[in-house]
Amino acid sequence: MSETIRVIGDTLPGADMNAPLLEVDDLRIDFKVRGKRVPAVRGASFTLEQGRTLAVVGESGSGKSVTSQAIMGILDTPPGHVTGGAVRLHGVDLLGLDEETRRTIRGNHIAIVFQDALSALNPLWSVGFQIGELFRVHRGTSRKAAKLKAIELLDLVGIPDAANRIGHYPHQFSGGMRQRVMIAMALALDPEVLIADEPTTALDVTVQAQIMRLLKKIQAERNMGLILITHDLGVVADVADDVAVMYAGEVVERAGIRDTFKRPAHPYTKALLRAIPRVDAIGQELEVIRGLPPNPASLPGGCPFHPRCFAAEDRCATEVPPWVEPAENHGSRCHFAEEVYTDER
Repeated sequence: MSETIRVIGDTLPGADMNAPLLEVDDLRIDFKVRGKRVPAVRGASFTLEQGRTLAVVGESGSGKSVTSQAIMGILDTPPGHVTGGAVRLHGVDLLGLDEETRRTIRGNHIAIVFQDALSALNPLWSVGFQIGELFRVHRGTSRKAAKLKAIELLDLVGIPDAANRIGHYPHQFSGGMRQRVMIAMALALDPEVLIADEPTTALDVTVQAQIMRLLKKIQAERNMGLILITHDLGVVADVADDVAVMYAGEVVERAGIRDTFKRPAHPYTKALLRAIPRVDAIGQELEVIRGLPPNPASLPGGCPFHPRCFAAEDRCATEVPPWVEPAENHGSRCHFAEEVYTDER
């Protein structure tokens, strides 16, 4: 069944409501640095279904945030350039659309919550004005109606005394409250996909838990697809349905949450899990992943993880590993994925 996606009084032809909500297919992104092209994302692929949470995890520099920027259409070009692949919303490739159409999709269909709310919010305008502006620009709402919508959204995300606080500026809110304001802005136009790019990084543990509970609650109420970009596997275990593990610009493992934690098929995923502090291992030495992530400008041959891998063999330094699927809905880019998966059973 082919339908159309509503875009500000107009339509986007070719939408297939039977297709996955969002597909990232072999996405490739390069950065031009001193005249040289450096690969930041090297063929990332994953799928997000409606009402589910996909966690994209990996160390800093693995390509997580750059991938989210490409999905949103906010990648700085230059220096970044999408050089291949597709990003499909209900089957429609967003990368092939003109900028004016992409602008109507941002906020209406795909929205993002950035990790640094203080930098993302405009310090010169009140939070109520910034939220209300979305309705005035995208919906043609009157200033009075936009103000009421802003109050409603601030109340939704748990801002106390929302009617009075809409006149306050970003610096007058705590870090956790600013993040709630960012979530309110992202939800304003009722998007189908919400990207949360490390939304709790700068917050203390208690506030982190509050923000994640809020995101999960609103997602369930609105049946949104949620992409959670993080390096915190503890958060992933609590909220995610599916996991995509990124390393050196590519997805090295995709699986459901249970298989990711119980039967990881890639040594990098296994190493990340071993590095999580455990309450049943008090007094034991915390395991670490030796070495550092590779420089994207000079990736090692073969498997990019092999210099740090506890299971590496000679072939790993020379042969690029294939994508292997040791089980249904579980894939890994490793020569020994099936063996590692079997060992974990």
